[in-house]
Amino acid sequence: MLPNPRLILGSGSPRRLELLAQLGLTPDDVRPPDVDETPLKGELPRAYCLRIAQAKAEAMTLAENEIALCADTTVALGRRILGKPADEAEAAAFLRQLSGRRHRVITAVAVKRGSRVWERDVTSAVKLKRLTEREIAGYLATGDWRGKAGAYAIQGPAGAFIPWIQGSYTAVVGLPVFETAQLLHAAGYPVGEALR
Repeated sequence: MLPNPRLILGSGSPRRLELLAQLGLTPDDVRPPDVDETPLKGELPRAYCLRIAQAKAEAMTLAENEIALCADTTVALGRRILGKPADEAEAAAFLRQLSGRRHRVITAVAVKRGSRVWERDVTSAVKLKRLTEREIAGYLATGDWRGKAGAYAIQGPAGAFIPWIQGSYTAVVGLPVFETAQLLHAAGYPVGEALR
């Protein structure tokens, strides 16, 4: 009987750690790879998101008994990619653009074992209510926008601005639990056993 492979989380996101815990999984190590996340000229959001998740997986150096789990989440308004805001002014601009509109949240997941990479992407539709300047200022003051694609996190205070979502809630948070479990299973990592 071979021992279970070691699970390496290629992300420094505390939200992804919490979502893995929903599957009963605790990574053996957390090693976020250093990847340039600058979109290519004219790159569409879904292609960008898949490319970054795959680049993160490819950048992981793994031992023979290790499996890497990487992901990327992107907020898309039409063809525009709203990444992590550089500062408060950009965060405010993103929130004004998203105010009262539907947008897409795309999360791509890549699992690497040996030279093989399994990947899936999940697109969810999200609507933000029409925001007042006072609401935007109040949200920015929380600091919750920092490091968040599109300048908000559905599981934080911004959840109060979201009346409607279609798709996967966990994908919007940053890791689609169902699809992640399937990918890990395909790569030979025993997901279900952790839930028993």
